[in-house]
Amino acid sequence: MKQFAVIGLGNFGYYLATHLYGKGHDVLAIDKDRNLIQKIKDHVTQAVVADATDSKVMDSLSIHEMDAAVVCIGTDLSASIHTTLILKDVGARRVYAKAITEDHGRILRKVGAQEILFPEKDLAISLAERLHNPNLLDYLPFFEGYSIIELRPEESFIDKELKDLDLINKYGVQVIAIKKAVSGKVTMIPTGRHVLKNDDVMILLGPNDSLDLLRQKK
Repeated sequence: MKQFAVIGLGNFGYYLATHLYGKGHDVLAIDKDRNLIQKIKDHVTQAVVADATDSKVMDSLSIHEMDAAVVCIGTDLSASIHTTLILKDVGARRVYAKAITEDHGRILRKVGAQEILFPEKDLAISLAERLHNPNLLDYLPFFEGYSIIELRPEESFIDKELKDLDLINKYGVQVIAIKKAVSGKVTMIPTGRHVLKNDDVMILLGPNDSLDLLRQKK
């Protein structure tokens, strides 16, 4: 069980906090809107009405003892940036911060956020990728220039062993898991002896250009 602080209880912050709590973690939810605190108080460990830009208040909440703090403040850029700065000042171990624009994200990183979140951008890109290629089951941005995708194997891959396909040498793409489309059963890091079947879904990690080549083969 881990401890998290979620600051800002709009839709993103609410679902993040309640889902983490549902997974069995301790979650401290913070917002200056009393109505939002009332809404979430029965679905997290602790819910506090507080101004996250008040350094004394934030210091009193022992956030430095938690595994991570997530700044989910939306359109109030000043409050978002100020809160991120204060979290670092009070000794937060790891700070995640939601950004609205690229410039906002750069500022958040400069004031101490280790991870920048672009939920609307990432969701839009994921949907665009799936609309662009109906055979693409899922898309997740990874490091710059790399992605993780779910892709059904093309017909020529069926009934062949992964070692014979040699995707790592041909495309620079690694099969990190195989998922059964119907049952959802996942085989992590399959061996080269794994034989692809019609109901297999490949979970691939690799450079975006290489992944695009594989998708175009569909």
